[in-house]
Amino acid sequence: MVAMLTRTALAGLVTLASLALAGHGGPPSPLEWGAGPLTVDALPRVVHVAHRGGAREVPENSMSGLMAAYERGTAQVLDLDTQMLRDGTVVVMHDATLDRTTHSHGRVRDLTAGDWQRVRLRPAKGLPGSWPAERPPTVAEVLDRFGGRIVLTMEAKDPRSLDALAAMIRGRGLTRSVFVNTNDPLMARRIHRLGLLSQLWRSAAQMRRDRPARWASFLDVLDVDHKAREADLERAVRSGVPRVWAHTVITPGERDRALALGCDGIVTDAPGRLAADERAAVSAVPSAVRPGATR
Repeated sequence: MVAMLTRTALAGLVTLASLALAGHGGPPSPLEWGAGPLTVDALPRVVHVAHRGGAREVPENSMSGLMAAYERGTAQVLDLDTQMLRDGTVVVMHDATLDRTTHSHGRVRDLTAGDWQRVRLRPAKGLPGSWPAERPPTVAEVLDRFGGRIVLTMEAKDPRSLDALAAMIRGRGLTRSVFVNTNDPLMARRIHRLGLLSQLWRSAAQMRRDRPARWASFLDVLDVDHKAREADLERAVRSGVPRVWAHTVITPGERDRALALGCDGIVTDAPGRLAADERAAVSAVPSAVRPGATR
């Protein structure tokens, strides 16, 4: 069993490292897509997702943070959270209040689009680098900046926003380029019925009683807690849901366990850290077995 886990983890490391080393090669392309938008069909066998842009490396859910994650090329999917303002504007924010991540206070849902223009993010202490006190973006701004250039996943924190999200995604031709995430299986079913890619996240406690095979007909991603019991993770992997990603991974050890148990994606706050570890792992592999090596 140990040998199998080691081989599986090493294979995952080699695959992910080759992807990380490739990167994107520059800033986002112009608005024109050329042959068409990048879709989920272009995702590699094992995926790295930058959770809130990579919240241990950039200001979470910020445009500058998402831009940095994109340009670094250490993740193939950008993750963000959404809330809805009083006037129906859908914005990028994890919490229901402004208190933790901005210089303002109060409930997000009490604001209008005009009020949102005056909100400024407060980068978390200890983040590497220097970051501006910028306004948090709207979902429309994120879709216009990144849609079709990289796959996105957005958690709809407010169920009322689903119709607006669907309209924005459909209107931009991105129904195969954006996952919509939730913790509620019934909401995930509704996301699917709206013609969107559905993603469902579950905590370790929820996974103890979940039977995810019941959701395989309407889920595109099952987003599982990496801290869950081995049996629960294996049940998720065998569920028939086409993609199973583990959240929220920080360390190489957490990543290696999830991959060894069959997950094919990692949702991480530290995509740069994991990419650096993967580069080191590849450099330690004999050249004859590295990706692209000839014999």
